[in-house]
Amino acid sequence: MRPHVFVDRPIPEEAEAYLKEHCTVDIWRGEDTIPRELLHEALAEADGYFTAGRRIDEPLLAAAPSLKAVSSMSVGYNHLDIEAMKRHGVVGTHTPYVLDETVADLTFALMLGVARRVAELDRYVREGKWQRGDGENLFGMDVHSRRLGIIGMGRIGEAVARRAALGFGMDVQYYNRSRKLNTEEFLGVKYISLDELLATSDFIVLLTPLTPETEGMIGRREFGLMKRDAYFINVSRGATVDEEALIETLQNGNIAGAGLDVFQQEPLPADSPLTKLDNVLLLPHLGSATTKTRREMAMVTARDLVCVLLGSAPKYMVPDFK
Repeated sequence: MRPHVFVDRPIPEEAEAYLKEHCTVDIWRGEDTIPRELLHEALAEADGYFTAGRRIDEPLLAAAPSLKAVSSMSVGYNHLDIEAMKRHGVVGTHTPYVLDETVADLTFALMLGVARRVAELDRYVREGKWQRGDGENLFGMDVHSRRLGIIGMGRIGEAVARRAALGFGMDVQYYNRSRKLNTEEFLGVKYISLDELLATSDFIVLLTPLTPETEGMIGRREFGLMKRDAYFINVSRGATVDEEALIETLQNGNIAGAGLDVFQQEPLPADSPLTKLDNVLLLPHLGSATTKTRREMAMVTARDLVCVLLGSAPKYMVPDFK
C-alpha cells in the first residue's frame, strides 16, 4: 500500500508531482492556514506530514497514530517537539544549506536598506516631501568599510561574512559557540567575545538558531553595550531578542536603527510600536522567499519525506534524530 501524505499548503508543481509518484497525497489548498482541528482530522491516517513550520506537539501527534515522519520546509526546527516525536516514533527532516545564500542576500538588503534609509526615503519621495536643497536630513551611513559583528557563524553567517569582507571591504568580527578557524583564515574575520562585539560593531547581525540558550539573548544589557550609531539586524528568530527592550532602545535613540525579518509575534501586530519608527526596516519573515529557493526547499522536503516513508535514509534528518 502506498504511504499516505498530508501537505498543509499548496506547494510547487514539481514537488507535488514527486510526492504523487510515490504516495497518496492530500493537500490543503485553502487561502488561510488550516485550522488546528481540521489538521488533526487530516493527519488521522497520514504516514507523512509535509509542513513549513507548523507546531508539532503532543496533541497533534496523539491525533496522528500512523505518522512516521514530519518533513519541514525550513532550516529551523524549533517548532518540533523533539521528545514528543521520539515518544511517538516520528522522525523529522528539514532543509539546511538550500537557503544559505538567499538569506545572506536578504541580510545585506536589510543592512543597506536601514543604513541608507531606503524605505523611509521612498516614502519621503512618494509623499511629495522632496525639496531642492534637501541636505543632511536625508543622509545615511556607509556600509562599505565599516565594522560588522556577526553573532552565530554558521553557514549563513559565513555567507554574510564572505559578502562583507570580499565585496564591501568590511572589517568582520564574530561570536560563536566555537571558533571557525578555516573561516578566519580564508576571510580574515576575527573571533571575539560577545560583549566586545556588541560594543565595537557598526552593524550587528544576529544569526543564531532559537534554542533554550539563545532565547532572549539580546536584551537591555546587550543593547546598552551597543554604540549609539550602530545598526542591529535580526534574521534569526524573534524570540532571540527581548523585543520590548529593542523598542525602548530605538525610541530613545540609543542605537541608530534596526532591520528586522523576525518578531516575537508573527504576523507583527499592526499596532506594534515598531511600525511607528522611521529608523526600523520591517520585513514579513521572508529570509528564504525567492521562487528558486522555495522550489528547491520544497523538493528537498518532498524527497526526504519519501525517503523515510519508503525505508531509506533522508539526506537532511534533524540532528536530534540521528
